[in-house]
Amino acid sequence: MRHSTLSDGRPAGVTGPVARARRTSLAVVALLTLGGCATLDYYAQSIGGHMALMSKRVPVERVIRDPSTPASLRDRLSVALEVREFAHRELDLPNNQSYRSYVDLVRPFVSWTVVAAPELSLAPKTWCFPVVGCVAYRGYFDEAAAWRFAGSLQEQGYDVHVAGVRAYSTLGWFDDPLLNTMVAQPDHRLAGVIFHELAHQRLYVPGDSAFNEAYAMVIEREGIRRWLAAAGDPEALRRYREDAERREQFLALVRDTRKSLEAIYAAELDDDEKRRRKFRAFERMRADYRALRAGWNGYSGYDAWFDSGLNNAKLALVATYNAWVPALERLLGREGADLRAFNAACEKLAGMDKQARTAALEKLGG
Repeated sequence: MRHSTLSDGRPAGVTGPVARARRTSLAVVALLTLGGCATLDYYAQSIGGHMALMSKRVPVERVIRDPSTPASLRDRLSVALEVREFAHRELDLPNNQSYRSYVDLVRPFVSWTVVAAPELSLAPKTWCFPVVGCVAYRGYFDEAAAWRFAGSLQEQGYDVHVAGVRAYSTLGWFDDPLLNTMVAQPDHRLAGVIFHELAHQRLYVPGDSAFNEAYAMVIEREGIRRWLAAAGDPEALRRYREDAERREQFLALVRDTRKSLEAIYAAELDDDEKRRRKFRAFERMRADYRALRAGWNGYSGYDAWFDSGLNNAKLALVATYNAWVPALERLLGREGADLRAFNAACEKLAGMDKQARTAALEKLGG
């Protein structure tokens, strides 16, 4: 199970949702026999939260036909079905039953992700799980549990960040549903979430979050561009490009701050001096953001990110999703924006060991 906006990775010989559920549960149970109480609690909430969500699925077509369904929801679900078909037809993404059912969770997020990094390092703490391998986060279906775990990490001296997550994926092991947390977004963002999560179902390398997220981000962005172009709505495409330009400016600011912090943490300084310089680096980041925002004609979409506090864990999460995006976008360009050729090239990268894959991505210019 993967909490995030997350090759099918399915075992050979056993198929179908019931069989997949059985195999997943057996893998988790086997791991539980090796762990302590904390492991038991974590996997219990993961399995329980997942199964509760899956038990509430209703086919999208049925929700659309239901006369009691609000017209606004009917419209959003109709758009989602169109996006779902476009994903398979135009983006070479899986044609399965994922995102053809719907669940209203009656809350703004499906899960909450906890990310941690040492006080004087940008390297995120990792945890290892069945199927997905080692990842730089832990996901919780219960917000209070996420904050309790974050508090325990803070007590150990870590910088910690808790983020609400709108999309939910099981990497193709189950038929993942659309959620109210996904559909309550503008068309292009709804499309992007579906493209992103289906990309994870298509290609996923256990233990390499940065590669997995970069691949899904590139598919998401290219998919949105093609979706909007096909819709024949130049104004929507213009707004998306403006949004993308702001995102790139924000990411450049994050990269610059990371470089400053990396230099501080690597310097021959005592820890107190590193802490003082860390504080000043984040203050510069805030000032640079205010200057950047002044040219955005009132757009304030990143204000909440800054207002909720800055630390190493927050920068680590951004890096996990974006570190290799430039490299893979260059690869897509090299393949002439042919997604089948791009996917084949990414599958080749996925088949390498992590060291060789990192070297190849660096050569591409990540």
